[in-house]
Amino acid sequence: MIFDPNFTSSFLVALLMGLFSSLHCIGMCGSIIGSLTFSLSPEIRQDKKRLFPFILSYNAGRITSYGIAGALVGLLEVLITLPLGEAHGHRLLQILSALIMTGAGLYIAGWFPRFAYIEKLGLHFWRKLEPFGRKLIPVKDYKQAYLFGMVWGWLPCGLVYAALALTVASGSIFQGALTMVAFGLGTLPAVMGVGVMISVLTRLAAMQRFKQIVGLIMITLALFAAFPSLNPMAITNLHSMHS
Repeated sequence: MIFDPNFTSSFLVALLMGLFSSLHCIGMCGSIIGSLTFSLSPEIRQDKKRLFPFILSYNAGRITSYGIAGALVGLLEVLITLPLGEAHGHRLLQILSALIMTGAGLYIAGWFPRFAYIEKLGLHFWRKLEPFGRKLIPVKDYKQAYLFGMVWGWLPCGLVYAALALTVASGSIFQGALTMVAFGLGTLPAVMGVGVMISVLTRLAAMQRFKQIVGLIMITLALFAAFPSLNPMAITNLHSMHS
């Protein structure tokens, strides 16, 4: 069974990006989950077994939006590579995505705060979409929580944009969607466990050395995105691996 190394590496890199962006996710998504939680009835808020499906539905909606964004960026790659030629266009996009991911790594490490300005790219679209999210408050059922998550999945976020930059070189519309779903799944442990992990993550967020380590890991992932052939996560042939 043959796999495209560009896709398998981008899929796994996106998953790791989601995991390592946990500190940023808590800051961005923690307050949104707080809004969702406090809009529920006290009986649901105080019963974790009843609260969990609402949080899960919200995150399913958020990851759905990531997948849609990934598909749109995958379409953009197809359109960009047509005039440039597939090989040259794809290589150009790989380098561009690696540069944006490097910026994200430097931002997490505290060495490039201006990277936050990239979030302004989506502000115009967000201003039009955000009122729909507010209309879903208070959340009364799982469907509403899912739709609430879908809206807030488009919240301008520099690290989501960095993941989308990786998606640009994923290879196709379908693979672009899967890559962004992988990123969303990577963020789940922190966002789903916001109530349990918030104190630990808050302490880690205050440790400059820890943020620098995470930033350097992100930069390493950017190098893997730029040079998939060097990436140990790139799966090329499962049959040869078992033979």
